Amino acid sequence: MKSLIAILLAATTLATIALAAEDKPVTVQNMPPSVVKTVPQAGDTAVDPALKEISVTFSKDMKTDRMWAICQISDETFPQKGDGNIHYLTDKRTCVFPVKLQPGKTYVLWFNRGKFNSFRDTANNPAVPYMLVFQTK
Repeated sequence: MKSLIAILLAATTLATIALAAEDKPVTVQNMPPSVVKTVPQAGDTAVDPALKEISVTFSKDMKTDRMWAICQISDETFPQKGDGNIHYLTDKRTCVFPVKLQPGKTYVLWFNRGKFNSFRDTANNPAVPYMLVFQTK
């Protein structure tokens, strides 16, 4: 646990230094987008397994032409693809992932992770990585 805290502190420090090194002022426009909402909600332990879509909504308009990175940590915790294609809603902030869920199962999805960072705003800033964990009833 101490090493995890040390790694997080180091990452935060490096990110702060990188931002300070830039000559750009800190504004909503030049900061990366972040996740503001998911369906289902992170941490939900009673998700209906009949849910057909997982959605993620970002804080800014996103590049929407096949620009997403929904990443898995294992085959066992990643939902099966459902009917239809991954797509953005007309709001340009919400990406929808069709799924087939199983009852009594924990799911883990990352939206952007490491080199997989295709969720990007219209200024090409990659979204802050976000992990969604939920469980079906």
